[in-house]
Amino acid sequence: MRGGTSKGLYFHERDLPVPGRKRDALIKRLMGTPDVLQIDGLGGSRPITSKVAIVAPSARADADVDYTFAQVEVDRDGVGYTGNCGNISSGVGPFAIDEGLVPAVEGTTRVRIHNTNTGKLLVADVPVADGKAIVDGDFVLPGVPGSGAEIVLDWSDTIGARTGKLLPTGNSVDTITLEDGRSAEVTVCDAGNPTVWVRAAELSRTGSELSEEINGDTELIATVREIRGKAAVLAGLCTDWREVDQDSPGVPLAGLVAPPEGYHTLNGAQVAETDMDLRVRLLFLNRLHESIAGTGSIGLAAASRVPGSVVASIARNRQEDTLLIGHPSGVTPARVRAVPASEPPFVQFELLGFSRTARRLMDATAYYPHDTLAGF
Repeated sequence: MRGGTSKGLYFHERDLPVPGRKRDALIKRLMGTPDVLQIDGLGGSRPITSKVAIVAPSARADADVDYTFAQVEVDRDGVGYTGNCGNISSGVGPFAIDEGLVPAVEGTTRVRIHNTNTGKLLVADVPVADGKAIVDGDFVLPGVPGSGAEIVLDWSDTIGARTGKLLPTGNSVDTITLEDGRSAEVTVCDAGNPTVWVRAAELSRTGSELSEEINGDTELIATVREIRGKAAVLAGLCTDWREVDQDSPGVPLAGLVAPPEGYHTLNGAQVAETDMDLRVRLLFLNRLHESIAGTGSIGLAAASRVPGSVVASIARNRQEDTLLIGHPSGVTPARVRAVPASEPPFVQFELLGFSRTARRLMDATAYYPHDTLAGF
C-alpha cells in the first residue's frame, strides 16, 4: 500500500513469525535488504519505500487494531521498531476495514489504532462506501500524484510517544555543542515521535535545499547526525551519540527549519512565501525526506506552539488551528490548536493531527529463498 507519501508492505500479524530474529530475517529478505537498490526484493531503494505495517485485532478495550511499524534499512542489515511512521499509519485504517478486521460503517468508519511501537492510540476517520474504504477523492497531498479520499488522523493522544513528555529535556531550547566547537540551539519535542529541530541558518543553510544539495553534502549530513545523536542522548534514547544509527536509527527525526520564503519543489513547481508558515528539510536515515514525515509534521506542529521553541521563533502561524509546512514536495497542512497552561511546558493541545490519502497497490504472494529462515 501507499500510505501518505510513503510506501510499504502491510501484513496480517498471523501471517508472520512471532516478533524476533526470525520475523526480522523474513522481512529483510522480502524487502531485499541489505542492498542499496533492494533489487532482489520488494523495497524501493529509499527509506520512505522500505517500510512495513503489521496489523492484528487488538485486545485493548480502547482500540480496534494493533499496529506495529517496522523501518527496514536499505543498504544496512537492520530493522528498526523504535518509532512510528505517520504516513504508513494512514494506510492502517483502510487495510483494517478492507481486510475485515473492523466492521465497515457507511460514510465514515472510525478506526482506533494502537501503535505497539509507542504504546499510543491514534484515530483514523476513513471514508467508506459499499463496505470498502474509498480511494477516489479530491484531497491533494503534495508529494503524491493526483488526488484521493481524505483520511483524517487524530494524534492528540501521542504526546510523549517515546519519552512520556512533550519536552523530553524539560527545556523549550537546548544548546548542543558539536565536536568541532560550534554550537547550535535546538528544540527536542516528542509528539507522534521524538524530533529535534534546528534553524537552517545556524548550519549555514537556507532551508530551501533539495535532494542533490543535501544528500551530497557529507559535512551537513555528519553535522545533523551529530545533532540527532546528542539530542537522542538528552532524550534518553541512547547513551553514546556516536551509536545513534545503531541504537536508535529512526528517532529522533531531525529537521532544519527556516522562515517562509519562496522556493522550487523537487518537481520544479514554484511555492510562494505566502503559501506557508515555515520551511522544513527533514533528514531521515541520513538523507533528505522528499516531503515531510507524518510524525515529523506532528512534532513540528506541536513545537510551533511551545513558547520560546526554535520552531515557534520562526513560524508565522497564519491560521489559529493549522500549520502550513513548506517541504521539498510542496506545502502540507498539519492541524494544531493549543491553549496556554500554567505548568511546563505551558501548553496543552485541543487538536493535533493531519489528513492523508492511501491506496492499496496490490495483493500478492511474496516469495523468498528456502535458506532465509535456516537456523531459526
